[in-house]
Amino acid sequence: MRFTRPRGTNDFFGERMETWRAIELALAGYLRSCGYREIRTPIFESTELFVRTVGEATDIVTKEMYTFPDRKGRSLTLRPENTAGVMRAYLENGLYRTGGIARFHYVGPMFRYDRPQAGRFRQFHQIGVEAIGSIGPAIDAEIIDTSLGLYRVLGFPPLEVRLNSVGCPVCRPKFREVLTASIEGLKGELCMACLERTGTNPLRIFDCKECGPVKEKLPVITDHLCEGCRDHFERLQGILAAMGIRYVLDPLLVRGLDYYTKTAFEILHPALGAQNALCGGGRYDGLAEDCGGPPVPAVGFSAGMERLMEILPGECAVARQARETDVSIAVLDEPSGGRALSIARDLRSRGFSVLVDLSTRNIKKQLKAASEAGAVFAVIVGLAELEGGTVALKNMKTGDQRPVRDDGLGAEIETEMERTDE
Repeated sequence: MRFTRPRGTNDFFGERMETWRAIELALAGYLRSCGYREIRTPIFESTELFVRTVGEATDIVTKEMYTFPDRKGRSLTLRPENTAGVMRAYLENGLYRTGGIARFHYVGPMFRYDRPQAGRFRQFHQIGVEAIGSIGPAIDAEIIDTSLGLYRVLGFPPLEVRLNSVGCPVCRPKFREVLTASIEGLKGELCMACLERTGTNPLRIFDCKECGPVKEKLPVITDHLCEGCRDHFERLQGILAAMGIRYVLDPLLVRGLDYYTKTAFEILHPALGAQNALCGGGRYDGLAEDCGGPPVPAVGFSAGMERLMEILPGECAVARQARETDVSIAVLDEPSGGRALSIARDLRSRGFSVLVDLSTRNIKKQLKAASEAGAVFAVIVGLAELEGGTVALKNMKTGDQRPVRDDGLGAEIETEMERTDE
């Protein structure tokens, strides 16, 4: 091969692509039922947008962004995440002027220059939700419940909610002083990356996978919350309890982006071991101002599609339906091709998914392909022993096969489908 795909990227096709698309549509339908409307933002934005919002000292900005100048020398960056872009769109298009809560969902590719490994890619895809315009903890609870609902739709077992508060610009600077003082005597136990962070953003130590024993020795921010953050956090817990949503308080939980304030949460799948985080999010009340807009409270979450695809439950109905073809049409000779395509068009008009095999390979291979495609029925066009205007209809589950007139085929399949459903 002269060309191969760039490292850390994937090609999607065949059954995997069909399943991927079905999952996207199912989740988009669920989010729409929750009042969230789709938003699509550019895959590249001004570099300054991410520097100001994600955080100048974060690994994303310092090490992972794909940044390039355009022909006029303006610095652009492929989006490493989408919350900043959604907020930029919200402000630029004046959506804050309408008042109330703006609810958005999105799905699409993100880009980070990271070391490719299991479940982690340089081009990856996220499905995310943002709720902009409400300061109260009830919208935080809605976001958490909505994130859990994504996995219920796909047949996941009950999942675990990890919850924390990361403070706000009032209480976080004071905690940072306390944390920095505590770190001084532990620097010999920190990894190199965390040693660098101590002077820029010491809270990021809590997000480090290598410094677990050190984190246990450090003070936690929930012991240093201001009155406003403590009240918000307590009220959120009360709402979650009233909704019957179980959660675990995790004072070491932080998010990897600087714009988070107050609520931070993750959804975990306990059965997956060390790599058990499925999605995460939280509140980002200062992001609108970082983007140059008025103060607007907001909260959201995102989940990785690649990770989701890896761990789909075996009984996921959405995935099964994506792999199924209602009817596969086997064409035994080239002259029968036009007739087969006309039959397919009629069946599709009735709502069936139809695959036409125009390879003219032998019937055994065509029926095997129909079975592999998950076809419920096979229609065989061009059998010499059948009179004109007649095809063979084969039930792929029972093996029964009988002649059916072309003009009655659609009705016959509808009847058989109803019997199968029963």
